[in-house]
Amino acid sequence: MRADSGKAGAVLFPTITFALFFLAVYLANWLLMPRFRAWKAMIVAVGCLFYGWWDWRFVLLLAVVTVANQLFAVRVAAARTRQGDGPAVRLWVVVAVAANLALLGVFKYFDFFAANLDGLLTSLGLGAPLPLLQIALPVGISFLIFRVLTYVIDIGRGELAPASALDFAVYVSFFPYLLAGPISRASDFLPQLRSPRDPRSVQASRAFLLILGGLAKKLLIADYLASNIVNDLFASPQSATSWETIWGILAYSVQIYCDFSAYSDIAIGVSLLLGFRLPDNFNAPYTARTLQDFWRRWHITLSSWLRDYLYIPLGGNRKGRGRTYVNIIITFLLAGLWHGAGWTFVLWGLLHGVGLSVERARIDARRSRGVASASVKRGAAVLQRASVFAFVSLAWVFFRAESIENAFAVLWRLVAGLGSLGTAVTWPVAGLVILGVAIQYVPRSALDRCEAGLARVGWVGQAAVLAVGLFLIDALGPQGAAEFLYFKF
Repeated sequence: MRADSGKAGAVLFPTITFALFFLAVYLANWLLMPRFRAWKAMIVAVGCLFYGWWDWRFVLLLAVVTVANQLFAVRVAAARTRQGDGPAVRLWVVVAVAANLALLGVFKYFDFFAANLDGLLTSLGLGAPLPLLQIALPVGISFLIFRVLTYVIDIGRGELAPASALDFAVYVSFFPYLLAGPISRASDFLPQLRSPRDPRSVQASRAFLLILGGLAKKLLIADYLASNIVNDLFASPQSATSWETIWGILAYSVQIYCDFSAYSDIAIGVSLLLGFRLPDNFNAPYTARTLQDFWRRWHITLSSWLRDYLYIPLGGNRKGRGRTYVNIIITFLLAGLWHGAGWTFVLWGLLHGVGLSVERARIDARRSRGVASASVKRGAAVLQRASVFAFVSLAWVFFRAESIENAFAVLWRLVAGLGSLGTAVTWPVAGLVILGVAIQYVPRSALDRCEAGLARVGWVGQAAVLAVGLFLIDALGPQGAAEFLYFKF
């Protein structure tokens, strides 16, 4: 484990501070589990401590979100009891959604839109400077808002009943997913609070593999690539050769996968050790043969949230082809904006939305001509995977860049930096890029066999494997752990 680094006061997964924090929580978790109400109060307190470690004011945000959405949920449920799926239910759901999005907008988007409106008015000769709030962005606020929206909306749909205030507070403040997901829906998590967890059913072997794998991906791959090629490329693209630019773009594709999937894996593993199941968030996304398949594998809890709570309510594919393509593009434009208040994220979302629409249009055209989907030979499948990976990697440039100009400066070096190979593409960099893609082709059956083998050696053997793994990661990894990329979203 690493000494603490990054933001002051932060509790990062790959640090000594978090190891000690989790050890204390783990012991309290199983000691208090038989006293279930006391256990729930402890989990809420731990979540507030964990979140407040970044900034104590964030605890106030948790409290406001918890109380407000529990009140909304009770109102929505009462309206359903009185009149079924009537206008009062829809009104309260709309009010709840609007209030949550307004809160998100104040923290995350107000300054962005105010600055852009100010620029527009100034260019027209109409503007005086608009006030900016310049308030700190609470870490993980987008994940928080999307989680609580599933609670209120599902109650409005009649798919969920309101939980007790204490249970909902546990759901809001459960610390493993608090900062960067996965986006566990209320309908998945709350039923696990109906009875105490059984320590005999804990999947310790899977948890240890997820935690070790996450730490390895974060410290040995993601952080190394960031500090040895990616950061330099985007900081000064004019200094990069074409060769360095190509490998830098590929390195960022691997970095963001290894970084974000590492957080998800560790969060899932930590939750398993506490007796709770969180949904999988990644499934070898760079093996996808289509963009649609990529989004079934990448950030699964977000893409399924967008499908169920945005794309389908917009009409999905039920209102004709043209409307379907528009709905896809709108969904991904908003997905881009969800990631950050910047035109780079909007353009990234637009690229994926247009790409998915074109892909869908080709499928629709084939169906209209009565052409059945033919089986794909191995060579064609390889080309399809390479094409999807190339598209996704180029789109990541806009996601990573500080500005649109910075993104195009990076892309320009693909053709403007011909000549020297440069010095940034070292054997370790190239090897880790290849490894980061190759690990996604490891069969699930192989991972299942590793998990089964680890389960057979018992707690002593599992502890030994964990200790050896942590020692190797600590010895081979860079000094200090960087923040996870998705903390700012």
